[in-house]
Amino acid sequence: MKFAAGVDVGSTQTKCVIVDRDGQIVARSLIETGAYVTRAAERAFDEALASSGMSRDDVGCVVGTGYGRFRVTFGDLQITEISCHAKGACSLFPGTRTVIDIGGQDAKGIKVLDGEVLDFVMNDKCAAGTGRFLATAAEALSMSLGDIGELSLQARNPVRLSTVCTVFVESDIMSYLAQGKKLPDILGGIHSAIAARTIALVRRVGLEPEITFTGGVSLNVGMVHALEERLGVPLNVCADSHYMGAIGAAVFAMEHGLARAQEA
Repeated sequence: MKFAAGVDVGSTQTKCVIVDRDGQIVARSLIETGAYVTRAAERAFDEALASSGMSRDDVGCVVGTGYGRFRVTFGDLQITEISCHAKGACSLFPGTRTVIDIGGQDAKGIKVLDGEVLDFVMNDKCAAGTGRFLATAAEALSMSLGDIGELSLQARNPVRLSTVCTVFVESDIMSYLAQGKKLPDILGGIHSAIAARTIALVRRVGLEPEITFTGGVSLNVGMVHALEERLGVPLNVCADSHYMGAIGAAVFAMEHGLARAQEA
């Protein structure tokens, strides 16, 4: 078996990663999940295959993960995103002991050792402090979501948010704008509030370096800075941190496929 794939079906985006026997990424894709979850999984897999010139027959095993993992109908296995983020983080950063994962609709803290999950905590009942919260803030400011992190780094006097509730963030922002607060200071306060909430959540399972930051929000440089400033330690973040669940799923798929081949 030469190749294996992981398909991470998230609430907002679906990612696919294909790895070789050495665990090296040979293809990746990212699409919006939308309303048709099964179709999103299939499209992500097909796009990853097309980008590398492969066919489905070239991939020996596929693992589905994420909230829609059971809709990866062509998968050989389904594994939780908790396990896959831990596996992915430790495959890229072997010294990882804590994973902070902030996605579109939830946030998680995962305590790990050698790729194994020891404990975890998650905020999946509310969008406060997640990618959805940041997107709502960006919309309220008529800004691109991709721009707010960079601008938040220019904050000199960050505002203090009374809440990180997605429902009330727009009214808070409008209030600060009416007071004449500068955009960077408003954004700095938003990122700082999310960092404080996230750290409080993750401390329930213990925050032990090395800390690896995963999920779509890891692409936000302002969020990375806010977390590092409050934690006082650097975070492991890389260009593929957004794909960490799919990477972990692909590593699991390779391990399962090789074990299955040996038994045959």
